[in-house]
Amino acid sequence: MRPPTRRRSPQTGHRPGAYVAMAAAAGLLAAGCAGGGSDAPASRRTPAPPAALLQSSAEPGPHPFTASTVLTSDSSARHRPSPRAAAGAAAAAGAPLRTVDGATPGLYGGTQSLASCDVEQQVRFLTADTAKAEAFARAAGVSRTGLAQWLRGLTPVMLRADTHVAGHGYREGDAVPYQAVLQAGTAVLVDAYGSPRVRCTDGNPLRTPAEGRLPATQRGRAWDGYRPERVIAVHPTVRTLESLILVNVVTDTWLERKVGTGGEQARKPAVPPAYDPEERHVADGPVPDGAVSPRRRPRRAPGRVAPAGARRAGGADAAAVSEVPGPAGAPRRPCRTPRRPTGRNPTGFWSGRWERTGDGAASRRLPLSA
Repeated sequence: MRPPTRRRSPQTGHRPGAYVAMAAAAGLLAAGCAGGGSDAPASRRTPAPPAALLQSSAEPGPHPFTASTVLTSDSSARHRPSPRAAAGAAAAAGAPLRTVDGATPGLYGGTQSLASCDVEQQVRFLTADTAKAEAFARAAGVSRTGLAQWLRGLTPVMLRADTHVAGHGYREGDAVPYQAVLQAGTAVLVDAYGSPRVRCTDGNPLRTPAEGRLPATQRGRAWDGYRPERVIAVHPTVRTLESLILVNVVTDTWLERKVGTGGEQARKPAVPPAYDPEERHVADGPVPDGAVSPRRRPRRAPGRVAPAGARRAGGADAAAVSEVPGPAGAPRRPCRTPRRPTGRNPTGFWSGRWERTGDGAASRRLPLSA
């Protein structure tokens, strides 16, 4: 008799083909994980830094906020490469920028009585469109209600050097940021800290760039005389300014303009800088040797400086003055030998001197005759 054949349950039985399919799927999954481990996901890749837009003085920016409010153009501000700058090594794009303090004389230019921008027209352009006014205020970092007052507190000037700024264009109801290099001669509005805040050609708000270096790539058409090593960035001052020392672009002389005015109060500075505008361009570097502004008190030369009482020949205080070294690199400062009080002297000073004993562990007081 034939023994009964045991059948596998359809729920628990496994066919050899199933094992093969599972093994193949596992192999493909492992291969896919191993192959993609070296490549970062597209969403995690570092985006390329934005290129700096080269904007000439009369060119409207991308997506302008308003129409142009420029009143004057600086034809003399097409800065010519100076011999010192031409002889120096050219800095490649992407190198750190030279920052210039907003109170530097000659950083901006202007005319005697005519402003470079129409501030009131700028106010009318923005207040006529609520959406633009709100987007502008957000980009500039001011309140929407105080926008008109803030604009009227700015000073219209013209750039005297190619300047790196963070601009903002108006698109789809919002301010879109972009990096830009503004050509010398561009009419701008600066705040009380000497920083450019509005480009008058298109009404776009400006801010100080976060990066202290020029982007490695630029877009747009370069103008004659453009060189990346001569591009500057304006550093706002710590305290607010009362006036700006400008260069009169017509006569090439110094001009002082009160902050928040359009030129009606411009005048020749009472104490001008100790160098002429043609002797130094703001894009060339620091003030030349010997050109110290008379408004600043020169530092005293390092050396031995005695108190007033010790300057008398043979004075009693002369022998008590000695030079004491300060920190590394600091000038030596005078020091007077201290006098020690004593109970027997009604004046509170003792009439002797201290001397260490031979072992150096103790000291003793000696009279002046010793």
